[in-house]
Amino acid sequence: MFRLSLVFVLLGAAAVFGGTLSPEFLEWEGRIVGGQNAASGQFPYQVSLRSSANAHFCGASIISNRWVLSAAHCTVGRTLANTRVVVGTHLLNSGGISHASSRIVNHGSYNANTLANDVSLVQTASVIGMNNLAQTIALGGFFINTASGALASGWGRLGANAGIPNNLQWLSTSIITLADCRARHSVANRASVFDNTVCTLSPTGQGMCMGDSGGPLVHGGAQHGIVSWGIPCGLGSPDVFARVSSHVNWILANAV
Repeated sequence: MFRLSLVFVLLGAAAVFGGTLSPEFLEWEGRIVGGQNAASGQFPYQVSLRSSANAHFCGASIISNRWVLSAAHCTVGRTLANTRVVVGTHLLNSGGISHASSRIVNHGSYNANTLANDVSLVQTASVIGMNNLAQTIALGGFFINTASGALASGWGRLGANAGIPNNLQWLSTSIITLADCRARHSVANRASVFDNTVCTLSPTGQGMCMGDSGGPLVHGGAQHGIVSWGIPCGLGSPDVFARVSSHVNWILANAV
């Protein structure tokens, strides 16, 4: 049986969308939570972060030929030996190139209790070769307030009590204002909707789930969010992401 380690925060109502899954996750097929199967090369910036046992535990995105961007709650406490970066595949059980990690940089102001500044970087020990299956994603350098058609992708669970897919899943969702996001969350949870986060809202039955953490939210060809936390899974509450534009200076200063 696979196991999932969840970090529940804010009175247990919200969950970090990370966790560790054993190799048996390869048995599962299906949807992100209301998403669609991605085609080969459709999301060439997508990364699967895996343990030394090849177990997917979080997502990430390629931002240079040596660095991937993820969430701090995914990488805090992890060792280099137990953190591998797999690029260039939309399937968990085949394809792709696996890179050892040589450095993990977690945001110095990350707070595990509030999930403030939930951003991290992983440096690969070898150069990521770019091709049609593995490419960088641009960093969103401006504040985005609202937008439709934002793309989220990941190998997260298909539901709070469901399995994890072999095929990468993607979802088209809407970015909403921070005011709207806070109003839709409980008083306790809205305390973690910071000015440097971004929120998306999808119909009930669609959204992020455990295992999607660290993955990208993309709009207009640039990454604007990093999957952080939400109400699991696809229950109609906004999903919350670290806002890339708020952290772009930190990212550029540390991904060197």
